[in-house]
Amino acid sequence: MTVLLVVYIVLVGQRAVAFVATGIPVGIGIGVALIVVAVVGALLLVLELRFGVRITRLGARLERDGGVPDDVVPVRPSGRPDRSAADDLFPRYRAAVEADPSDWRAWYRLGVVYDAAGDRKRARAAMRTALTHAP
Repeated sequence: MTVLLVVYIVLVGQRAVAFVATGIPVGIGIGVALIVVAVVGALLLVLELRFGVRITRLGARLERDGGVPDDVVPVRPSGRPDRSAADDLFPRYRAAVEADPSDWRAWYRLGVVYDAAGDRKRARAAMRTALTHAP
């Protein structure tokens, strides 16, 4: 996906330069708008890659410490996680976060459980919190 996004950004950038080069006011406006789209896309790509690298490092650190959750969320035949089984795991990890909200390990574990349950939004939020509390 990263390679495809880079190709897309390059192509949009080329089109932007071509529009600006026309010298026509409408073309210049479209070209500037496309440049903004390319810059925003590149910025978001860099931010996502940075987030991924930081989370991977944090996970490796937690794994070295032996603190990665070993609970397995069962999946349905479709491959989707069983929500009710995942919901049974949350109280334990949520309680660990509530007991010590500044513990990045607890936040990371909660993020892993959210991710295993298919709740990507909450998983990312928990992982971001883990990053803010990690030394």
